[in-house]
Amino acid sequence: MSIAMLLDSVASTMPDRVLVGSREGGLTAGGLASLAARGASVVRASAADAVGFVGLSGTAFPAALFASALAGVPFTPLNYRLQADQLAELAAGLGARPFLIADSQYADAVREVPNAVVVTTEEWLASARAAEEIEPEDVDDERPAVVLYTSGTTSKPKGAVLRHSHLVSYVLQTVEFAASDEEDAALISVPPYHVAGVGTVLTNTFSGRRMVYLPNFAAPEWLDVVRAERITQAMLVPTMLARVVDHLDGRPADLPTLRAIAYGGARMPGPVLEQALTALPQAAFTNAYGLTETSSTIAVLGPDDHREALAATEPAVRARLASAGRLVPGVEGQIRDELGQVLPAGETGQLWVRGGQVSGEYLGAGSVLDEQGWFHTRDEGWFDEDGYLFISGRTDDTIIRGGENIAPAEIEDVLFGHPAVKEAAVIGVPDDEWGARLVAVVVPEPGSSVDGEEIRNFVRARLRGSRTPDNVVFRTELPHTPTGKLLRRELVRDVQNGAVATTR
Repeated sequence: MSIAMLLDSVASTMPDRVLVGSREGGLTAGGLASLAARGASVVRASAADAVGFVGLSGTAFPAALFASALAGVPFTPLNYRLQADQLAELAAGLGARPFLIADSQYADAVREVPNAVVVTTEEWLASARAAEEIEPEDVDDERPAVVLYTSGTTSKPKGAVLRHSHLVSYVLQTVEFAASDEEDAALISVPPYHVAGVGTVLTNTFSGRRMVYLPNFAAPEWLDVVRAERITQAMLVPTMLARVVDHLDGRPADLPTLRAIAYGGARMPGPVLEQALTALPQAAFTNAYGLTETSSTIAVLGPDDHREALAATEPAVRARLASAGRLVPGVEGQIRDELGQVLPAGETGQLWVRGGQVSGEYLGAGSVLDEQGWFHTRDEGWFDEDGYLFISGRTDDTIIRGGENIAPAEIEDVLFGHPAVKEAAVIGVPDDEWGARLVAVVVPEPGSSVDGEEIRNFVRARLRGSRTPDNVVFRTELPHTPTGKLLRRELVRDVQNGAVATTR
């Protein structure tokens, strides 16, 4: 079963149900299925072996996702926020003849990709509407459906391969077919290149729920759209929810139709969650924890869990507000130590998972599952006695800021280019607004004179704003192991304890 069958099931059952856009004039299930089939005809006629999508969320995104599946080629939404050369490099690696659909403002970045067919979003939609529908490709379940890059911050990011079997397993295990009422509508603010961007298309489509996109998030606009479109469900990363809470400033949200909010992608600060629960008392909150390599959500802290924990006086139950919840059906989890031994409940170690939706495969590198099919998430955490999963951090150096993965090496490479910088390290320090605050720890060249603002301006001029350190710390040396490995945790501890001076 391919992911295109998820749409076909809905289109054949409720063809007139609006799935994308406004209730009046939006794209119906039957209309989306027809557009995808016609779009697949365009893709197939180009002899493409992969489809890339470089753009904001909108009608073209779900249409291109399902069109690719019908054409029998993998689909990759690329991070449009990357530098032009990075975009071109990723696009060139998708296949021997990639078909690239790009918003007009990003099309020039990929026009010179060798052997690529490049069309703007508007051109592709127009050609799809004019094309004939094709018979769907008989797609093997084990063929790649989607390739998502787990990091767009280094020169060689990893492309996680999600096969049809993985994505279909995720949907069938977590969503009830056609369970949504006609008035249900989901507001989607996550970008297409995030696994949640793909996941929300598949799950909302299969449930028959209308999708409304807000490509550029801002709290006032988000609140306006919820009211205007009578949104019933919404998906936010913690930073977005914090922005909404800040904008409300203690006022009730006055969103009478909003029944459910799902959040995930980064650590949710306790105070923000409690303020959101107060500001939106009618909304049922769900924490969805997952990874790109696991086809999105693998653990859920549901609405009942939130209410029970919020009202609890028992510390262990109250603490569950900070948990990722319990594993979803079809997913198993283990906490292991560094030697691979499984640890009991309450002990912190490395999280390993397996199940039908777990891929653990990378483009050009193959599978990293162990012999029993377990995937190492590289997250550290622990289970309590009742099976609630608590994530305490990453085992690698990646910093998750505002739901976005940031590789320290990218920023460090820029810092090393400053003539007054002898050594540098970038760390993430817990932050209630962004999940992590970027701190650059700098060892200046002897005799040089440089301040933190100069360092920040230097980085900002070479990388986009989200990569600019929030703070700069100066030290006489960086801590290393005897073999030369940088001790990042020691730097985090020192900064948190105020052991070194911080310059903004």
